[in-house]
Amino acid sequence: MYTADELEAASRIVYAAMPPTPQYAWPLLKEVTGCEAWVKHENHTPTGAFKVRGGLVHMRMRKDRGEVNGVVTATRGNHGQSIPFAAARVGIRATIVCPLGNSPEKNEAMRAWGAELIETGHDFDAAREAAMEIARERGLDFIPSFGKELVMGVATYAHELFRAAGELDTVYVPVGMGSGIVGTIAARDLLGLRTKVVGVVAEGANAVALSFAAGKPVSTNAATTFADGMAVRVVNPEAFALIRQGADRIVTVSEDEIAEAVRLFFRCCHTIAEGAGAAPLAALLRERDQMKGKRVGLVLSGGNIDMPKFARALEGKTPEA
Repeated sequence: MYTADELEAASRIVYAAMPPTPQYAWPLLKEVTGCEAWVKHENHTPTGAFKVRGGLVHMRMRKDRGEVNGVVTATRGNHGQSIPFAAARVGIRATIVCPLGNSPEKNEAMRAWGAELIETGHDFDAAREAAMEIARERGLDFIPSFGKELVMGVATYAHELFRAAGELDTVYVPVGMGSGIVGTIAARDLLGLRTKVVGVVAEGANAVALSFAAGKPVSTNAATTFADGMAVRVVNPEAFALIRQGADRIVTVSEDEIAEAVRLFFRCCHTIAEGAGAAPLAALLRERDQMKGKRVGLVLSGGNIDMPKFARALEGKTPEA
């Protein structure tokens, strides 16, 4: 999907704004999972999630092309923090559209990064449609949640992980719109590794799993999960084609399993994972028997979980969607 020179260019843009994030093989996770589990801590970026990398690359390249018109995009939160964070660095206005009932803490963060926030629609896909209409009405440039420059940016985390941990047997990646898993696949292929890339979705937002099984994009009527980074009901065709080609399988996990993974990350690593960020660990635990003794990567994609949901998870309960 991209060349070594393009990855190097993306890396320079990312590292001008943030350092590489760490990856650790935590011993308590080894006891729990039965394998050497390397956690890629994307919850340690300036916005608390991996998406910032794609935003930095896209907005910098947009600026360099002279595309300095205002932009608008849709989000459940992490993409919506990355775009205004990056847009402010290059002097471009950013408008963010999120669904009604979205995470209050993520909404606060998006406003804090300088975005104009518009709340409309019952879910992410409805907000995306509204954002496209706002782009037409206001003459703004619409930024989709999946695109080559976004993938080039987020692929830098996978490159860091593979460079530090070496060739892993399997890497588990949460899947929303697809930039994270496609970036991981692209980095693996560019480095010539044999690592299996496994996507993870929630039971209540399983459009990607259904699509993978059917061999074609399949949409669902709802996307209900407290792991809002995976709450997508319409699959991006371009992303799906690359996932189908490069992923080994898609694992579906329950809300209870995700909540348990949130607790385990805190207990074993003293780190905070949002639902989507915890999902890879939930998938590894589901496949613990077949992964025993192997070297595995877990993409902790973000730590932006609302305090009430995190507190509920730590109490041993499962947060509501």
